[in-house]
Amino acid sequence: MIPSKSNRKLTKDFDAELYKERNKIERFFGRLKASFRRIATRYEKTSRNFLATIKLASVRLWIEFYESAA
Repeated sequence: MIPSKSNRKLTKDFDAELYKERNKIERFFGRLKASFRRIATRYEKTSRNFLATIKLASVRLWIEFYESAA
């Protein structure tokens, strides 16, 4: 859920915690697409290979984050 604009007459309620988690996921995929051109342009033909590439790139980003935090 995305919060309503401030000038909207009827505002919708939104869950702030859910919005924070959604934002983390969006930033992660943005980082994947920015760091790995192969994922952004979808070089792999099959969905199995594409998912494997995403998993490998995710592990690589996680290791970089984990090493910099340690």
